[in-house]
Amino acid sequence: MVLASVALVVQLLSGAYSSAPVSAQMSPAKPNFVFILADDMRYDDLKYMPKTRSLLGSRGMRFKEAFVSFPVCCPSRATIMRGQYAHNTGQSFLHHGWQGYKDAGYERDNVATHLHDAGYRTGLFGKYLNNYSGTSVPPGWVDWFATNIGYYGYNVNDNGTRVHYGTDKSDYSTHVIRKQTQQFIGASVSKRKPFFAYVTPRAPHAPRTPAPRDLHTYDGEKAPRPPSFNEDDVSDKPPWIRNLPPLSSRRIKQIDTRQENRAETLQALDDLVEGVVNKLKSDGVLNNTYIFFTSDNGWESGEHRIPEGKQRSYEESIHMPLLVRGPGVAAGSTTGKLALNTDFLPTFTDLAGIQTPSYVDGRSLRPVLKGRATTWRSAILLEIRQQEQTMSSYGIRTSNGSKYVEYEGGFKELYNLNTDPYELSNDYDTASPPISLMERLQALKGCAGKSCRVAENGP
Repeated sequence: MVLASVALVVQLLSGAYSSAPVSAQMSPAKPNFVFILADDMRYDDLKYMPKTRSLLGSRGMRFKEAFVSFPVCCPSRATIMRGQYAHNTGQSFLHHGWQGYKDAGYERDNVATHLHDAGYRTGLFGKYLNNYSGTSVPPGWVDWFATNIGYYGYNVNDNGTRVHYGTDKSDYSTHVIRKQTQQFIGASVSKRKPFFAYVTPRAPHAPRTPAPRDLHTYDGEKAPRPPSFNEDDVSDKPPWIRNLPPLSSRRIKQIDTRQENRAETLQALDDLVEGVVNKLKSDGVLNNTYIFFTSDNGWESGEHRIPEGKQRSYEESIHMPLLVRGPGVAAGSTTGKLALNTDFLPTFTDLAGIQTPSYVDGRSLRPVLKGRATTWRSAILLEIRQQEQTMSSYGIRTSNGSKYVEYEGGFKELYNLNTDPYELSNDYDTASPPISLMERLQALKGCAGKSCRVAENGP
C-alpha cells in the first residue's frame, strides 16, 4: 500500500510538469499564470505579431469576441485587477489614476493579493496605473518592477529602489521587461513556487517608438481602410462626431505614419511573447502555465472621422485581442463566447483553486477554455465617463450583434453588427425604441457582483 501511494504521488508530479528538470518536477501542482497586457492595441493589430499568433493562438484558444467595458487605460486596468465594472471600482476618470485606486483600498485587495495569499509568487513588470508615483511597492507583490514607463529615459521602482534607464539600445523598455519577466520565472521555478507574472509593456502606446532593430520593418504601412474610415455621412452620429470635418490628406498621412510606428513597435512585444514562452519551456513549466495575451483598450485610426483615440463605444475602442494557451486548452481552438476584462480575476482564482471574492462582477473563463461552457452571458455593459470631447455614455453589446448606446444629453445609437459591422447606420428610431435592450441596460448600469452576471445572462 505504501509503495503504491508513493508511486501515485510521483506520477501526479511528473504529469503536472512533463519533461521538466528536477527542480520543476518538485513544484506544486497549482498552475502558473503569465498575463501579458499590451497598451492601446486593437483587435486587428494581431496581424503584426506572427510569433504571438503561432505560439499562443495556434497552440491555444483565440477569443473572437473579447471586450473591455471602459476603454481607457486606468479604468480598464483597475477592472482587470479587481474583476469589477468601472461603476463599482469608481475608477471612471483618467485623472483618478493610481491615487484614486490606492485611496479606495484596492492595493490591499486585488488579484495579486489573493494569489499571493494562496502561496503564489507574484510579479509586476512594466506599467502599473496612470500617475503612479513610483515611490511605493503595494502589498501582495513579491517582485515589483513598475513605472509609468516609456521606451527610453525612464525611471523604475525596482522592489523599492529607484533605477534609471537611459537611451542605450539595451535600455529599450520592452526588452528590459522581457528580461525581468524571464528572471522572475527562473527564480520562481528554482524556489518551487507557483507564480503569477503581470507583464505590462508600453507597446504600442504613444510615442510608439520602435526598437532600433525594428525600424523600417513596416515602411509605408497604412492604417486600415474599413468603410467607416473618413466616413462620408456622419449625420446620424453623436453631436461631437457630427462636428468633425472630413479627414484631410495631411491628417490621413499622419494616421498612416502612426500606424507604421505602431506596427514596428509591436515587433519587440512579439519578441517578448516568444522569449517568455521559450523561458517557460526551457525551465520545464510551459505545460503547467496559462499564458494570456490581451490589451487594456483599443485605438481609433480614422474611423467615423475620428483621427485618433479610444474611450468610445465603437468596436475599434472596445474589441480586444485575447489569446490563451495553457493546460487543457485545445490547440488552435476559437470561441465566440463574450469575454470581458471583468473575467480575468475570477478566471485566475478559479484555475488556482482558491475562493473568488464576492465583490467580483465577472465570471471565470475556465468552462470556455476547457470547452465545457453551455450557458453563457449574452450581453456586456459599456460605460464611458466624459473624456476630452467625448460625451458620457452607457451602452449594451449583445452576443447576437446588437449594440445600443445612450449618451448624456439624450442622444442614442442602435446598430446591428451582423448586417452593419462598421457601425455606419444608426438604426435608433424614437417611434420604435429597443425596449428589451433598454431594460437590460438599466439592469447592467446598477449591477454589482452576482447581479451583474444575472443581468448579463438576461432573458
